[in-house]
Amino acid sequence: MLIYLLRHGATSYNAEGRYQGRTAVPLSAEGRAALAPADFSPESVYVSPLSRAAETAAILFPGAAQIPVPALTEMDFGVFEGRTWREMECNSDYRAWVEGGCTGPCPGGESRGEFSDRVCGAFAQLVDQELASGAERLVIVAHSGTQMAALERFALPPRGYFDWKSPCGGGFLLDAAPWRDHRRLELIKEVRFTRD
Repeated sequence: MLIYLLRHGATSYNAEGRYQGRTAVPLSAEGRAALAPADFSPESVYVSPLSRAAETAAILFPGAAQIPVPALTEMDFGVFEGRTWREMECNSDYRAWVEGGCTGPCPGGESRGEFSDRVCGAFAQLVDQELASGAERLVIVAHSGTQMAALERFALPPRGYFDWKSPCGGGFLLDAAPWRDHRRLELIKEVRFTRD
């Protein structure tokens, strides 16, 4: 089975460098225009329930049924959401979080460990389910954090968490052949569904 794990298109928050997290920010006009329909048409696509993921899936895969998976939502950045790092560079909570490798809990939000466990549990369940059904392809449209969490844990060759971030409208194509025996996925290539 092939797995496409894709990031949503660009939003105004992306352009401004703002933490989006679980905030419902739609695609920007530029973000929509930059996306290009995929060259294949799955019957269904699993999506984060946030509008930017659903909008992206509708553009990339216009004929596909969308199946929302709440646990694939981006990390909850708590009080940091909607703000840029420049706006918070003197904020003691933000500085402590960054100096701790962005792993601790965000005030009012999640820690990276909590987020990764949530995402990886849902992701593994989808892989198991689709393999058991005999599916040839699993397509997920979510967030950069979703990609980083799932692929840091499951992808080969191994990379660090932040090394799995893709550009807006981009993502990864993976082979699920090693999954049943090793709970691992083999990276085939990086992909982009953009016009540039």
